[in-house]
Order: sequence, then C-alpha cells, then structure tokens
Amino acid sequence: MKRRVVVTGVGVISPVGNNKEEFWSSLVNGKSGVGPLTSFDCKDYDSRIAGEVKNFTAHPFISKKELRRMEKFVQFAVTAAKNAVDDSDLDISKEDPFKIGVLVGSGIGSLRIIEEQHKVILERGPSRITPFLIPMLIVNMASGHISIMFNIKGPNSCTTTACAAGTHALGDAFRIIQNNDADVMISGGTESCITTLGIGGFCALKALSTRNDAPEKASRPFDKERDGFVMAEGAGIVVLEEFEHAKKRKAGIYGEVVGFGMSGDGYHITAPDPSAEGPTRCMESALEDAGLNPEDVDYINAHGTSTELNDKVETLAIKKAFKAHASKVSISSTKSMTGHLLGAAGGVEFVACCLTIKNGIIPPTINYENPDPDCDLDYVPNEARKTKVNVVISNSLGFGGHNATICVKKI
Repeated sequence: MKRRVVVTGVGVISPVGNNKEEFWSSLVNGKSGVGPLTSFDCKDYDSRIAGEVKNFTAHPFISKKELRRMEKFVQFAVTAAKNAVDDSDLDISKEDPFKIGVLVGSGIGSLRIIEEQHKVILERGPSRITPFLIPMLIVNMASGHISIMFNIKGPNSCTTTACAAGTHALGDAFRIIQNNDADVMISGGTESCITTLGIGGFCALKALSTRNDAPEKASRPFDKERDGFVMAEGAGIVVLEEFEHAKKRKAGIYGEVVGFGMSGDGYHITAPDPSAEGPTRCMESALEDAGLNPEDVDYINAHGTSTELNDKVETLAIKKAFKAHASKVSISSTKSMTGHLLGAAGGVEFVACCLTIKNGIIPPTINYENPDPDCDLDYVPNEARKTKVNVVISNSLGFGGHNATICVKKI
C-alpha cells in the first residue's frame, strides 16, 4: 500500500508578496503584482511590463559569503524553503538526513549571469570569467543549495520542463515519499529570468502582453481581449511529509496530496495541441491516481496564461476531462495577479491551492471583463469566492508539450 503524503509547510516569494500572509491577502483581494519593468532599460522592447518581486531580502540564515554565490532564482528558492520549513515546525537537525530530500524545478536557471559573463569574455577575455559562472547558472543549484544549507542527504534532484517544472517537481517528490525513498521532501519551483535575453526572447516569440499602458490589466486569462502572458519571477516551496511522520510530531496539515498525472502533447515546441488531448489525459490521470471522480473536485487552479491558444485549449481540456461537471466546477487563474512565473508557477500556484483549502476561499481571475465564446466556464471572475473547498487540482502546461496536474484534498 502506498504511503500517504501531506503538506505541512509553505513558503512563497512572489510579485504579490514574499510571505504566505501577504501573498494570500493579495490573491483574495484581487491585487495585481504586475507593473512597469524596472530591472533594465526596456524602452526598445515590445513588452515593457513584468511581475517583479519587490522588496526581497534573502533569509538571514544565508551567510553573506553564500549569498554572493547564489543567483536570484536560488536565493528565492532557499528563502522560500527556509520559510516553509519554519512554517512546518520541522526540526531537521533531529531527523535522519538520508530520509529528507529536495526536488525543486526551474525552467531556465540564471540568464543574468550568462549575459554578464558573456560581456566579460568579450571585453576582458576568458581568463576573467568568474569561477562561479557554471554553479551559478545551472538549474539544479536551487535543490543543491537547499540540501547544503539544511544538511539534507536524501533524494536530491530537479525538474526542467519549462512552465510545468514546479508541478513536475511536486509530483515526483510526492511519489518519492509514497515509495518510501524519503519521509520528507522540500519541493516546488523557482525562477528569475526577467533579463534582457529573457524578455527579448519571449518578445521575439510574440508571447508577451504589450498592454504597456495598463500593466495591472495586462494579465487577463480567459478574457477575449487577452494578448499574451506577463513574465514574472519568484518561488513556491512546500514541505511534503509522510502522514504518519507528520502525525507523530503533531504537525499542522494544509492538505493531503492524493494524485498526480502527467502527459505529453507530442505536437509542437510552443503551441498546444488544439485537440487538448494531452492536458485532458493529464487531468484524468491525476484523478484516477487520487481515486476521485470529476464531480469530487471543487476548484481548478488553471494554468491560465492569458495567451490566446493556452486558455482556449485548457478550457476544452477541462470540458473533456470533467464532462457535465465542467460547467459547475470553480476555475481561476492566479496568474491574472502574479503574472506567469514560468518554472516557478506550479510551486507558487500549489501554495495558493493549499491556502484555498485551509481558508475556504477561492482566489478570483481578475481582469475578466469580456467573455470569450471559446472560454465559457466559471472562472471566478474578479472577486474571491468564499465556499467549502475539499478537493483542488492544479494544472501546469509547458513548452515542449509537457503537462502536469497535481491533486490535493482537505484532511
């Protein structure tokens, strides 16, 4: 029999708050974290807006020496992990280090250090490249630094599946505990690539919103006037724990992870399959894994990127997977407030799902003003909804046709 897995701690760094209280308050009040891009001079870019993290201070348990060796996406992850561990009241020093693991996803890692050091090599030569270039840019260093900071020696890995990376990380961590390879996993997603190359690359794809004159209105999932996603940054990290282990130490529990599904589109490098076969199968697999029926689900945290194709295809997938219940289930995209955190999206949105269950409030999809005939479900428009929430699923769909769905329920 597979072991049960629960969520005992959450940590979040986001454009709408750098702790769970501020993050949750922003979501339920429909507050946007999108604004004019300030990281660099973007006057020549088509999109000049972003969901930047504001007023971030790395957790003081990270020494100044270590901080200098961490790129921002790692700082976000380590800080969110520390907050999640503190939230869980888990004393890692008293645990078997080989029974605790780390699995954090990211889509890109550090573009900033690549840009910086490429300039160094062109202007000053290869001998002047920092020896920390490689360990600062590679994606797995978020997991690596967390394991080092906490002296964790169990399973240590990462996922890099574009915008599905955070949810894939959580699903893999869930199964690691189920299979008795660890009792505790620190897991989620992190990202920080609001840089000249990051913004420039997505501008070249024509994927970003150009609603530069109204940043807070730019991310508008499922709205007929949507014109692209808004790039954002941050991290969402949780403590997943085997149920009996959590129960023994009288830990607080946000919810139980009960199902995980994944699939591939096998269709196109960036565009979703218009048949919606991939995400449909993904949601069906998660529900099957959880032993649940579509009508058991109270809320879907949609991938909902605010791009023309994603929102249309995800709506179709929900209709196919949920059939008659599709018109009854509450759906929202918190990206309408946070923007799209790419590889961190699944982690941050999973934190939102846990808080939704705990508080019995479904965050809204803000900026939903113009109904789209192709997107005709209940997207909890513009205002949060207070209601009993027992079962939640969260979708993440990434470039390359990577689909992931995770299911969590009240315990």
